[in-house]
Amino acid sequence: MGFPHETPRLPFTVTDWSKVEATTHPGETGQARWRTLNIGDLRVRIVEYSPGYLADHWCDRGHVLYVLKGELDSELRDGRKFKLTAGMSYQVSDYGDAAHRSSTTTGATLFIVD
Repeated sequence: MGFPHETPRLPFTVTDWSKVEATTHPGETGQARWRTLNIGDLRVRIVEYSPGYLADHWCDRGHVLYVLKGELDSELRDGRKFKLTAGMSYQVSDYGDAAHRSSTTTGATLFIVD
């Protein structure tokens, strides 16, 4: 049962996200602050979008994204739109659907694995 999936080889790892240095990534408007743990090709992040954030690009990368707090608007290039609030997630594979981009009027904090 299930599907083939392999997490990169690593020991049991505990992450204190408050001690992971944040990097700032400007959007078309607002900014995103990423705290990132890279494990081989796997990237695990806590991302904080400022109020008024709009991504500066359309993304085709696959993600598992979980909203920790705030509200996130996800727009697909084909015009579909989704509002996610705390406790909601989305999952998409690399090139698995129309490209997407994020925005928020209120700000949002996310947990993302890609």
